[in-house]
Amino acid sequence: MTVRVERTFELAVPPEQVWAFIADPGKRAEAISVVDSFEIHDETHATWHIALPIPFVDRTIAVETEDTERDPPTHVEFVGRSRVLRVVGEHDLETVDDGTRLRNRFTVEGKMPGVEGFFKRNLDDELDNLEAAIRADTAAEP
Repeated sequence: MTVRVERTFELAVPPEQVWAFIADPGKRAEAISVVDSFEIHDETHATWHIALPIPFVDRTIAVETEDTERDPPTHVEFVGRSRVLRVVGEHDLETVDDGTRLRNRFTVEGKMPGVEGFFKRNLDDELDNLEAAIRADTAAEP
C-alpha cells in the first residue's frame, strides 16, 4: 500500500519568501515531527534521522534525501530513501493576487510493517506542521 496526501494553501507573501523555505532541505526537515535530527550535506542533499513509533523499530532510521527536480522559484521535488520507506515530496508555487499558492504532494511507500499505517494516520498532520512552519518563517521575513 502507498500513502498519498495532497494539500494546497495560500500565503500572503511573495513566492520568493515561500521558495526560500521550501527549497531549504533543513527547513523542510525541521517541520516534520518524526525527524529527530538531520545533517545537511549540500543545497540538495540531506540525511534525516526519523523516529517512528511503530513496532520493530527501536532506533532512528536514516533517510537519505535528495532534491531530484528544482525549477526556482516554482517547483522542487525531493526523494527520501531508507531501508524502511521511500518518500517523494513535491512542492509547486504559483503567484496569486494576494501572494503565493503552495501545492504540496507526498507519497510514502513503506518497506516494513506499520510504516504505511503510521503515515496514513499522520501524514495530514505533518502537512499541518509544514504549513505552520512556513507561515512562522515567512512572517519573520522583512
